[in-house]
Amino acid sequence: MRVGVDGRAFTSPAAGVRRYISALVGALLALGDGIEIVALGGGGTGLPAGVAHVPEPAHPPSNPGWILVGLPRAAARGRVSLIHAPAYTAPFWAGVPVVLTIHDVSYARRPEWYPHRVGPARQWYYRRSAHSAAHVLTDSEFSAAEIVAAYSIPRDRLTVVPLGVDADAFAPPGPDLRHTPPADVPTPYLLHVGDLHERRNLAPIVEALLLARRRGDTPPGLSLVLAGLDRGVGAQLTSMVTEAGAADVVVLLGPVSDARLKALYRGATALVYPSLYEGFGLPLLEAMASGTPVIASRAASIPEVVGDAAVVLDPDDVRGWSDAIVSVATDPVRHAALRAAGLRHAAGFTWERTARLTRDVYRRVLARQSLAGGGAGQ
Repeated sequence: MRVGVDGRAFTSPAAGVRRYISALVGALLALGDGIEIVALGGGGTGLPAGVAHVPEPAHPPSNPGWILVGLPRAAARGRVSLIHAPAYTAPFWAGVPVVLTIHDVSYARRPEWYPHRVGPARQWYYRRSAHSAAHVLTDSEFSAAEIVAAYSIPRDRLTVVPLGVDADAFAPPGPDLRHTPPADVPTPYLLHVGDLHERRNLAPIVEALLLARRRGDTPPGLSLVLAGLDRGVGAQLTSMVTEAGAADVVVLLGPVSDARLKALYRGATALVYPSLYEGFGLPLLEAMASGTPVIASRAASIPEVVGDAAVVLDPDDVRGWSDAIVSVATDPVRHAALRAAGLRHAAGFTWERTARLTRDVYRRVLARQSLAGGGAGQ
């Protein structure tokens, strides 16, 4: 089986997409099932060992031009039997079947969060990509239901393939799993990982931490460290703490390297994840694998991902979040229990499982193509 993967995904500006495709491809190759992976286009950098590369052929100079024209041309040059498009959009016609991963459809279900970026043409493009694919992968049962509702795709054309986490890579060093705070970040701190976007619902967490500080219940200097690209809410958050006379409550780091991210997880008192909408929420598992307690919202896919291994709250319950933060930060017994529960839970989410489920979809798609007489399956 020779699978072509969009090579641009390996250096995507979206960290989640980069981690997904790099980890998935590495795990697919490790299965040893005769799967060949060809990176179609991109610069040929950031590729896991064992991945072949096909340079980009001529195509219109835009992202749709690449997906709709360049990617099928590269697939033909690479003589692949199937294309896997790992992030939302896919060729409409490719000559071979296309498997498309849609991580979430927040842009279709909650367009008010994207007023300047997701117009009718972009929405049509996403929807048409989904309908053109031979099969759609998504990360959670929540997202599967959302995709069906948004695009009217039959449920049997979707397969839920949960993401994984590399427990060895994220686990803190030492047999006792003690945290090692990064030297250049003030401690103690709560951590949030992900772009600072309206749907991430960060203002209630700032309010909750300010409330806890006013009550004098938190460890001295407890702050909120935000690791991710600011999509327009950073100024609001810094204004909130400045007006409260507590400017040190929020620390904006911007995007961070993978090595720095691991150190941040390991040093955090807890990961706080108050998001209103997630297709999965990979930082939840990464924090758990790092031995870091998780406090998360009862919204979208999050309860499905964290199970009973996290504190789960209504996303806008400021008092509830404040009480949970204080409890996890000051009660060593509860902190230890959540750490242990998270480590056990994260161990069940492996990239090997993600790869096996993905490979099974590839096989089913190619089998359907064969039964249909060798057509593209689209």
